[in-house]
Amino acid sequence: MSRDILLKRLQYRSGHRGCKETDFVLGQFAEKALATLNGPSLASYERLLNEDDAHIWDWLTGKEAPAEYAELLGMMKKMVARC
Repeated sequence: MSRDILLKRLQYRSGHRGCKETDFVLGQFAEKALATLNGPSLASYERLLNEDDAHIWDWLTGKEAPAEYAELLGMMKKMVARC
């Protein structure tokens, strides 16, 4: 799959998850930062999108500590803080 198609697919999945809060955060992140991620970071983000919204929200709000996604979630938190 080409990088362009992958980015479009991840962008869509980011904003259409079903939970308004994660749709907003992941959608904004995908819109503003997804294209800047390298191959391994894109793969990690794709794995993150396979996680349950409740877990992602708990990681973003600090209720749980993320194991694998700490760097990506840190980037998202900084972006949301600027909104």
